[in-house]
Amino acid sequence: MSLAADPVVAAGGIAAYGQALRAGRLSAAAAVSAYLARIEAVDGAIGAYEYVDGAGALAAARAVDSALAAGRDPGPLAGLPVSIKDNFAVAGMPAHAGTRVPLEDLMPREEGSFVRRLRELGCVILGKTRSVEFALGITGLSAPRGAPRNPWDLELERVTGGSSSGAAAAMGAGLCALAVGTDTGGSVRVPAALCGRVGLKTSAGRWPLDGVLPLSHALDTIGLIAASAADAALAYAAVQGVDVPAPPDLAGVAFGLPRSYFYRGLAPEIAAATASALEALTRAGAVLREVDTPEAEGRDAYFPVALPASLIGLLGAERFRAQRGRMDPLVAARGDRGLDVTAEQLAALEAARAAHAAAAARRFADCAAWLTPTTTVTAPTVSELADKDRNWTLAMGMTQCSQPVNYLDLCAVSVPLPRPGAMPAGLQIVVPRGEEGRALALARAIEACLGPQPGADMETFMRSSRPR
Repeated sequence: MSLAADPVVAAGGIAAYGQALRAGRLSAAAAVSAYLARIEAVDGAIGAYEYVDGAGALAAARAVDSALAAGRDPGPLAGLPVSIKDNFAVAGMPAHAGTRVPLEDLMPREEGSFVRRLRELGCVILGKTRSVEFALGITGLSAPRGAPRNPWDLELERVTGGSSSGAAAAMGAGLCALAVGTDTGGSVRVPAALCGRVGLKTSAGRWPLDGVLPLSHALDTIGLIAASAADAALAYAAVQGVDVPAPPDLAGVAFGLPRSYFYRGLAPEIAAATASALEALTRAGAVLREVDTPEAEGRDAYFPVALPASLIGLLGAERFRAQRGRMDPLVAARGDRGLDVTAEQLAALEAARAAHAAAAARRFADCAAWLTPTTTVTAPTVSELADKDRNWTLAMGMTQCSQPVNYLDLCAVSVPLPRPGAMPAGLQIVVPRGEEGRALALARAIEACLGPQPGADMETFMRSSRPR
């Protein structure tokens, strides 16, 4: 089974799928059945899903088919097979937030406005994808409920990135047509980049977090992982109720390159792929300018304190101490560091963040967006991350370019860098808060300039992998 068998992604994307539905060439029920069969065949080796609701998905798909036949069109996402991260409440499905710690009193009981909006648009929810415990971890590894495998390596077991690990694995393996995740410091963009897909980090507050168990109310945003920038733009526009942003002509478009922070310590393959992409954009007429972003340095002091404190704030110190032994060791160790953080420390960090965000917003005066690598490395192997020191070094590198976006209250899209035959990597397009349309329009233009990223060879993977 290969990605070419995917009834949506390989057939022209979401727009073409919608056209096929309305022309009667394909039914939502047939498409959903194909995805469920693919999950059954592939996900034993990938481990992207925490829970699959086959019966519910087929019932929803048939309802979409009936609505279309009766002339009631829910919109451009009608019948689209979607996955939802495990920290969302979805009716009839369990919600664990990646943990075995009891959370009945913390997890929202009812679907929030975002999931309700997807249902209004006729999306078909296939199931819940795995998350790193409490969404606290960028590598994608998580002991309590298991971690997905990156579908791009046929021999070595590599991570997907996190915390929306299952979302990216599902998209990378063609197990859904659109994946919904959350992003605290890169949790959508990083796994999207490492799994060869497009990741959208929306502005804080763009989509309400009701119905979600967030790690940080200050940082968390709902995001999308899609097969292409065009799909991400269409999905965003449908949910938001706006027109799909058109890609601009890149000739004359100015991009800022914040090299002093975002480009330091890049792995050679990331540096080479990024340089090649920038050269292609220059040939297309884009203007590249150096931009100084000293505010990004604030990320280094903020995240090691704020996220552990957020975990303790979420669970409470008493519950954390009582349940610590059931948690992932790395998550528990981070929680330990949050026990002694004071309100005064957090207030000082937030004040500095607000000042830095205001200063960073002014850095876009002479450029449409910043361009950076999405990560400093490609997906590490599981064995590389077994060493705690190495794990920390790689994790910091995986978040070096993504965390500043959340810290500075910005918006970003990651698009795949062309790397045929190699592990995926991403190029990050960063824009001011509230400019999702601009980011997605630029992402479409850049994606067209760089060319499509090939899919993972799932047929070979299935022959060479044993079920998990």
